[in-house]
Amino acid sequence: MATSDKNLLLNYVPVYVMLPLGVVSVDNVLEDPEGIKAQLVQLRAAGVDGVMVDVWWGIIEKKGPKQYDWSAYRSLFQLVQETGLKLQAIMSFHQCGGNVGDVVTIPIPQWVLDIGESDPDIFYTNRSGTRDNEYLTNGVDNKPIFHGRTAIELYSDYMKSFRENMSDFLKSEVIIDIEVGLGPAGELRYPSYPQNQGWVFPGIGEFQCYDKYLKEDFKSAAASAGHSDWELPDDAGTYNDVPESTEFFKTNGTYLTEKGEFFLTWYSNRLLNHGDQILDEANKAFLGSKVKLAIKVSGIHWWYKAPNHAAELTAGYYNLDDRDGYRPIAKIVSRHHGILNFTCLEMRDSEQSSEAQSSPQKLVQQVLSGGWRENIEVAGENALSRYDATAYNQILLNARPQGVNKDGPPKHRMYGVTYLRLSEDLLQQTNFDIFKKFVLKMHADQDYREDPQDYNHGIPPLKRSEPNIPVDVLLEATKPIQPFPWDSETDLKVDG
Repeated sequence: MATSDKNLLLNYVPVYVMLPLGVVSVDNVLEDPEGIKAQLVQLRAAGVDGVMVDVWWGIIEKKGPKQYDWSAYRSLFQLVQETGLKLQAIMSFHQCGGNVGDVVTIPIPQWVLDIGESDPDIFYTNRSGTRDNEYLTNGVDNKPIFHGRTAIELYSDYMKSFRENMSDFLKSEVIIDIEVGLGPAGELRYPSYPQNQGWVFPGIGEFQCYDKYLKEDFKSAAASAGHSDWELPDDAGTYNDVPESTEFFKTNGTYLTEKGEFFLTWYSNRLLNHGDQILDEANKAFLGSKVKLAIKVSGIHWWYKAPNHAAELTAGYYNLDDRDGYRPIAKIVSRHHGILNFTCLEMRDSEQSSEAQSSPQKLVQQVLSGGWRENIEVAGENALSRYDATAYNQILLNARPQGVNKDGPPKHRMYGVTYLRLSEDLLQQTNFDIFKKFVLKMHADQDYREDPQDYNHGIPPLKRSEPNIPVDVLLEATKPIQPFPWDSETDLKVDG
């Protein structure tokens, strides 16, 4: 039974549901407004706090540079507002299609792909020269090759146009959250494990820095460090290798040498700078609006227990047993008053195959703890659709790792959880009944609250980003710190 208790409300974690990928079609049409509205009404009746939706660059700016068409999304946002739900909008600068769970294909704008025809180096590239056209390489962040604009300017102009065209939804505080896409699948990472190039779990993936722009940048960085002879790695294997079969990741491999450490620092710093720059533009675009900015970090849990953390390294997370690859990201997020959104909240170590040396639970513990140490809000989502009590209970545990505090706020609580994703399967009666219990338990057995201030989530106007973080401060954040303790199971089970 739901109740209403002021202290227990401080344990309330809001639940959002990710809308279907093709809710607005590739042709910029809201396909089934009546059907969507009926589903939104069902979610609201189940106590859900809001929904999250991809706002695809490839749909909005499809017709040509700065030719934005927001009409279908305005219709969708109107439906969300009418049903009383809040909205998390993702600035999706990546292609839909080619990743886990992608059921529709929405490429990045054709006029950008056309530039890639004559200059294929605008895309992330692996060592064998295969291009990945789902997202622009961070090597072109500051190159004015897109009809005179840089990639950063493309993203910045898009976000400014969103703010102008959605100002009524921002003012009415329907939109509470802008998640800034920073890479493939909207995540701050390199496309190191692309299914459309033949990667299968638990392959280590490949470094994606062999486009001419990143090559030039690496050569220049190496020369500045007095090593003009150093080249990008040629010994890190291919997508489906295991770490020990490569010279780079094997025991005492290249990754531990001076040259390997230099490369990994450069590779991960490129990603940090990329995220930092775009978040700075997002902060300027939404300055003064009552919204939170957020970024998504991928839950790369395979090979986490191996000393080399190979799959994390190829994705750009320079995380080892004696080096924290995630706290520097949290530090950057804190500069922009943002939220760090993490994945794989539903996974348990015991469900993983032993040969992948996978540990989603320890990874979640590390990343969430790092965010809390940096005094930022941490949110999250499940990686794969699950409808069972075990998965929901694991998400509940991560949402409040030390349980509910009946006398006030818990020691730690996630800022929110987004469930992937709205579908006929979720709304099937048995599945939906257990989902409703999950929502109630996330709310600490409290009634749904329309006003986020009731659970201490009031959103002030967005302030300007803090000054740039010096490199030595970011380096300091790579020192490992013990994660906070986690209970062994949640104290509010869906089947308890």
